[in-house]
Amino acid sequence: MRVFRLSPWPVALACALAAVPLAAQEIQGQRARGGPPMILKAPNVTQEMLNAAHGQNANWLHTNGGYEQQRYYAGNQINAGNVRRLRPAFMFQTEVKESMETAPIVVDGIMYMTTSFNHVYALDAKTGQQFWHYKHKMGPITTFCCGPNNRGVAIEGGTLFMGTLDAKLVALDARTGQLLWETQIADPEKGYSETMAPTVVENKVLIGTNGGEYGIRGFVKAYDSRDGKLLWTFYTIPEKGHEGVWAENDATGRHMKRDIAAEKQALARDSNFYQTLGGGVWMNPAVDLRTRTIFFVVGNPSPDLYGAERPGDNLYTDSMVAVDLDTGQYKWHSQYIAHDVWDLDAVSPPILVDVKDASGRMVPGVIHGGKTGHVYVHDRATGRLIRFSEAMIPQENMWVLPTQQGARMLPGANGGVEWSPMAFHPRHRLAYALNLHQPMTYHVEEAKYPGGKLWLGGAFKVIEGEQQWGRLAAVDIDTGKVAWKFDTEQPLIGGALATGGDLVFYGEGNGYIRALHARTGQKLWEFNCGAGANAMPVSYMVDGKQYVAMGCGGNTQLDFKRGNTMVVFSLPD
Repeated sequence: MRVFRLSPWPVALACALAAVPLAAQEIQGQRARGGPPMILKAPNVTQEMLNAAHGQNANWLHTNGGYEQQRYYAGNQINAGNVRRLRPAFMFQTEVKESMETAPIVVDGIMYMTTSFNHVYALDAKTGQQFWHYKHKMGPITTFCCGPNNRGVAIEGGTLFMGTLDAKLVALDARTGQLLWETQIADPEKGYSETMAPTVVENKVLIGTNGGEYGIRGFVKAYDSRDGKLLWTFYTIPEKGHEGVWAENDATGRHMKRDIAAEKQALARDSNFYQTLGGGVWMNPAVDLRTRTIFFVVGNPSPDLYGAERPGDNLYTDSMVAVDLDTGQYKWHSQYIAHDVWDLDAVSPPILVDVKDASGRMVPGVIHGGKTGHVYVHDRATGRLIRFSEAMIPQENMWVLPTQQGARMLPGANGGVEWSPMAFHPRHRLAYALNLHQPMTYHVEEAKYPGGKLWLGGAFKVIEGEQQWGRLAAVDIDTGKVAWKFDTEQPLIGGALATGGDLVFYGEGNGYIRALHARTGQKLWEFNCGAGANAMPVSYMVDGKQYVAMGCGGNTQLDFKRGNTMVVFSLPD
């Protein structure tokens, strides 16, 4: 590999500071004279543009590329034949040196990126020049799991939307960064927070909630994009019926060792725990406009490991759920793990794609990469599980029950596939999943609801001395076979991007951003950005030139090296 030195290329810098105080909301860079340039023409992202985002090459308008969430960029200017020449076009350093999990969006040459603690930057997507900088005025209380992350903004018309750590939804003017409105989504004192990027569709801003580790009642909500008024709420924990069907096996048919008789006795004594049963929604829903349906996955129940507090299947935790886009009404669900006591929740966002059913006929499908290490393939109309993939990582002692002393089981509580979004390549029919291998022991202890504080009901512990590693697995979604795999020295968390140039981009905690051949998995290029590359890569085009962007800020959850840089690559002229 060539070692690229940065000195010959322009670098847009903002002072790199450790996490700054968030006492004030501030807009920077708006002086007409003597300061950074302003955005002169207001962005105007129409619904037609959002609908067609998946099939165009200029912009990156959604966190995951389009409503289908395939994370596929069809352009091929950067390709398997020339990617070895890829080099930094610019690096932009933010004020926040902390975990970076964002996916920037790009609109007509303007990049909008977020950081931990809810900063938003507007940049020239070609040069890295800063237009403006917004700092959210944080409330007095924030309660969040797994780092102060933010995964990005959504856009409609000339308005940006962001969820915040103090459980608000804010709307910003995309030209100036000025706050237009904000609304309180939920109570942060009870453990609610927002790290996911919203999804906006037809004047509706869709957003879920964090908090499954704190005893919240999960939901997806739709707000009016024009004024922030609540339109509908779907609770991921139903008031009645959360006991489910008393499933004995998981979605793959393996027995989960539940004591169902004891659970039924406990439910008869108390069934009023639905308000604290968890079920957070970590990542964006996929949107099918033809059927007016959104698809999302739901996280773990609360408390994570002590199931005696929550008898039953604990619907709709650890499930994929389909609801009506216009009303929020339930359509179907498919539960992967009933009564989960291993924190193997569903978090990686669903992907809409046509799939082969059992007879070989192509049908509309929806797929999900699980913490279990399987890719699940569903019929989009009914939720029926068509197939699940081969295990992408080692599995051991599934489903051994947690004990006070600690019971060993693989995968560990981080996965499999964590929140990391998969990518899909339509020509190769492959889904690309970032996996973790972290051997763990599961420890359980009695724990009553602590009132909005961390509520695990035990602990999951990494086994000292055992090797941890990662694996990018390419899965044929029509057969469930693993077509190829690329192993890494560290567990993988972040996101994948597939391109029409036969490339798959992803990053690692050691700082390497890599490009693999989409068909074979051969490593073609790498660059070390100096901090954990644990964000979600995107690609776009400005003035006829293709760029690839990746955030390098590390990761709190796996304690990868922190940084504050958005690195953007292109081919030399």
